Amino acid sequence: MVMKRYPHGVTGDFFYMKRAPSPRPPWIRTCAIGHRSGNVIDFPVIDDRASLMWLINLGCIDLNPWYSRCDDPDRPLYLHFDLDPTPGATFDVVREAALIVRDVLQGIGMTPLVKTTGSKGVHIYVGIRSGPTQHEVWSVAKEIGHHIARAHPDVLTAIYRVANRPTGRVLVDYNQNAFGKTLASIYSVRANEAAMVSTPVTWDELEGGCEPADFTIFNVPERIERLGDLWEPLLRNRGRFDLEKFGERRTSAAV
Repeated sequence: MVMKRYPHGVTGDFFYMKRAPSPRPPWIRTCAIGHRSGNVIDFPVIDDRASLMWLINLGCIDLNPWYSRCDDPDRPLYLHFDLDPTPGATFDVVREAALIVRDVLQGIGMTPLVKTTGSKGVHIYVGIRSGPTQHEVWSVAKEIGHHIARAHPDVLTAIYRVANRPTGRVLVDYNQNAFGKTLASIYSVRANEAAMVSTPVTWDELEGGCEPADFTIFNVPERIERLGDLWEPLLRNRGRFDLEKFGERRTSAAV
């Protein structure tokens, strides 16, 4: 887990912290991950209620987990897109963008799942077979993101330079697939006054007009009891997309 700490509450400044602080309880496990700089960072492993309460006690609100397992940290289990509205884009535009991305990913043969971010946008995830490195996954996401943005310039953009980014569009953010980047996890409470929760939704719910503000700390627990975990398929081995074979098909087509 990458820690996003709010020492002065949701209205105060926050900072990111990777290395598990010391001293800490002896039962907090860590995962050592080497970085390009040569540093090896011991990240905290948060996988039970006691360690979660410890994390919250440090002032963490958003939960930002790594994309892969500790025993192979450079081979992610997901490819994803963060759909982030630019100024002037309403959630209706975000919804339209998400459905466009869904249709493209399904056309490739992927099975995309969607969740609200708990803020203004949505996250779209695809479970992939472990194998490609984080950089390789980022490269594929970049290619797909730019392809979609070029095909739908009235709705989507892949321009990262803020000064050049058109307003009223949705940024198809593929860069969060880069090594060391993280996104707020499912069921993560976000640091806003409404206590909105990043919540998995069905595509039917999204098409039907659901809004991020529909899902808060006050109603999401009951929703999970009623519907179960809509993102449970991301934990399965079966049905994960083979990104390596997809890369081979792209190379053959180019030749």
